[in-house]
Amino acid sequence: MAQPTLLVMAAGIGSRYGGLKQIEPVGPGGETIIDYSVYDSIRAGFGKLVFVIRHDIEEAFREIVGRRFEDKIDVRYVFQELDSLPAGFSVPEVRKKPWGTGHAVLVAEEEVREPFAVINGDDFYGAESFRALGDYLRNAPHARDANEPEEYAMVGFTLRQTLSEFGHVARGICSANERGFLEELVETTHIEKEGDGARVVGESGELRRLTGAETVSMNMWGFTPTLFEHLREQFEVFLEGQVADPKAEFFLPSVINRLMEQGKAQIRILPTGDSWFGVTYREDKSSVDESIRCLIAQKVYAPKLWA
Repeated sequence: MAQPTLLVMAAGIGSRYGGLKQIEPVGPGGETIIDYSVYDSIRAGFGKLVFVIRHDIEEAFREIVGRRFEDKIDVRYVFQELDSLPAGFSVPEVRKKPWGTGHAVLVAEEEVREPFAVINGDDFYGAESFRALGDYLRNAPHARDANEPEEYAMVGFTLRQTLSEFGHVARGICSANERGFLEELVETTHIEKEGDGARVVGESGELRRLTGAETVSMNMWGFTPTLFEHLREQFEVFLEGQVADPKAEFFLPSVINRLMEQGKAQIRILPTGDSWFGVTYREDKSSVDESIRCLIAQKVYAPKLWA
């Protein structure tokens, strides 16, 4: 039974936070959020680590983050650059921002041959989440013929456990069918914490309230390598229609929604009781530090993670 791979998207600029938030220490021993993700993934049986980064952060990232793990797990690097495009396409002069999360996963195709998880490098997901996804991927089902949809997975978090105290966030709000498969994922922006629940602020100021119990996607996915063929096909369609739009992005959730609409994939939701946290705003960092200290006090982690 093949060990799954962990694909970490760590090429983000972090414009709202300022700087390379992927290498900010949050643990008492100088650990980053990525340290905790890698630690949890190794405990959950993952056997390879693939970082998606940019060439301009490579030296700092390898030195501060990557080298921590090279004696613990097989570590690879791939690069998400604007010119990583299919033959026949070129980067327009007006294009400055990355092509999106779907593109970030696609550039890792040559390094991934086994079932794999996808996570954000600046998000803390929790040990239970990695165990659930690792167990799923070790037994990842494959479609038996071309007429059957592929089965992939998504870890589903509870909305109230993913909100920031310091500003609005965007979340993929999910609905499931009676078999526990994803029915719809709606990308929802401007979600603000409100008591035990939340509210969505519309463009015209209108409010829509949420209970806080909704299931949301935090970009923690489980796939088989069959995904790459779908990514290649959809990325070319995206480029043909939107390559000249400087703000258009090829988002992984959009790819998933399209595959579901076409009957080519079904997504099993793996519920987790873990609290997600991350550094969306600079003010979030002290809250993340405190959350890590609490988990250490509960003996989920040692004070020096890799001791």
